[in-house]
Amino acid sequence: MQNCNPDKAQWAVGKTNTEHNVSEARKQAGAYMVRVLRPGQATTMEFNAERLNLEVDATGRIVAARCG
Repeated sequence: MQNCNPDKAQWAVGKTNTEHNVSEARKQAGAYMVRVLRPGQATTMEFNAERLNLEVDATGRIVAARCG
C-alpha cells in the first residue's frame, strides 16, 4: 500500500492542469492514483489514503493538493 503525502505535491498549486503536471504530482506525492476535482463536480466522499486529489479552478489552474 502506498500512502499519499500531499506536502510533496504542493509545488503543483498554481500550475496548469496538464497531463504532465497531474502525473508528476501523483508520482511525487507517492499516490497510487489521482483525481482532478473541478468546480461544482460531484465527488464521492470516501477516504482513500492512496489517492491524490487535485482541485482546479474554472480556468484549469490547480488550487489545492490533498490526499484522500
